Amino acid sequence: MVAAVQRKLGVALVGLSGYARGLLAPALQLTQHCKLAGLVSGSREKAAAWQREYAIPDRNVYTYDDFERIAENDDIDVAYIVLPTSLHAEYAIRAAKAGKHVWCEKPMAMDSAEAQSMIDACNANKVRLSIGYRLLHDPLMQQVAAWAREQPYGKPLRLSAEAGYDGFHGVPGDDWRLDPARGGNPLYDMGVYAINAARHASGMEPVAVSARAEVARPEVFRGMEETMRLALEFPDGLVAHCVTSVGEAMNRLRVECERGWYELSPYQFYDSNRGITSDGIVLDATLGAKPRMQAQQMDDDALAILGGAPSLAPGEEGLRDMRVIDAAFASAKAGGARVEITRG
Repeated sequence: MVAAVQRKLGVALVGLSGYARGLLAPALQLTQHCKLAGLVSGSREKAAAWQREYAIPDRNVYTYDDFERIAENDDIDVAYIVLPTSLHAEYAIRAAKAGKHVWCEKPMAMDSAEAQSMIDACNANKVRLSIGYRLLHDPLMQQVAAWAREQPYGKPLRLSAEAGYDGFHGVPGDDWRLDPARGGNPLYDMGVYAINAARHASGMEPVAVSARAEVARPEVFRGMEETMRLALEFPDGLVAHCVTSVGEAMNRLRVECERGWYELSPYQFYDSNRGITSDGIVLDATLGAKPRMQAQQMDDDALAILGGAPSLAPGEEGLRDMRVIDAAFASAKAGGARVEITRG
């Protein structure tokens, strides 16, 4: 007996950004359980170019003004929000009210209140919400999370997570990542990698944070931080030292335990992540060249919807990181004072 062919979920990309063009759209050509079915853009010219490249019919192309019409389109099952962070909550909620499942890029929102509103809207409209934590779909990060549970090297004693890049020079241009009102901040941009990695590498949820902000080039980073340093306190006394920056390249996760250590460096590239342990085990990427990681992420999320299984990165996962970020901003504003993290 031949097994029935499972249909592919139709995905509409909401926001035709550089990430959508360079990684998500190509990844959707590699997926087995979903496909690029729709486009949402404020630029008719950009949308038309995408239509020609990916053979998207006119009926599956929307503007931000008529986005709600997506509710009438059975070709589209999922709206993937790839907009500036300040717009995530608005469009996730609009998609949920239109009856579409929601995938949303990280960071989930501007704060935990927005994140909760997204979860509530998806629950109320009986649609699924997943956050684009691609690293949770990476076998290397999954191995680190497994070691946190199984502790083959003993209890973690020291943990550090660094995530940053040096991407802005000279007079700032019109890049939303340099605009705090739209979500420009290293804690949003790269800090979620460090925070999320620390949580999964420890196997625990942090209870408090102390944070300090640094700005080496105020002429570039106007009104926003360039680098942030966080100390995350966990219930058993472990402290994770996290650094995130948009002015300095850094890419390492290290866990030192009672009977050895393990390290991923780099750990958050789109491909070619790798690591090593104190007893010589070499950890290497297995997903393949980019955009294989994004394809794996979307296939996993599609299978969760099709099979009714839990998502690897549901909205609650993003909410937990947003609670840490809220506390970190409060700490930095108070000059590095210890701030307890709100728990749900």
